Amino acid sequence: MTPGPVQIDIEAALVDPRAFFAQPQEVVVHPQLSREVKLKVLRQWKLNALNLAVAEGEGMGGGEESMLGRVEAAIRALGGSA
Repeated sequence: MTPGPVQIDIEAALVDPRAFFAQPQEVVVHPQLSREVKLKVLRQWKLNALNLAVAEGEGMGGGEESMLGRVEAAIRALGGSA
């Protein structure tokens, strides 16, 4: 018997989505989260990525721009506006 999905601490995931999900698509397909919660988590992830990019300065994004694109694509996949 295979174990089911791990329970997610929604409040903690809303603060730091990367602590619970390796990729934005994992949020999209998570069976225990409602669409609204998925969008909240992804929007927080987007905000975190934007803040990190600003903090690191122009030209020193360290690949975060790629993650930002993946987060925006996940938001669109759920029918939200990125």
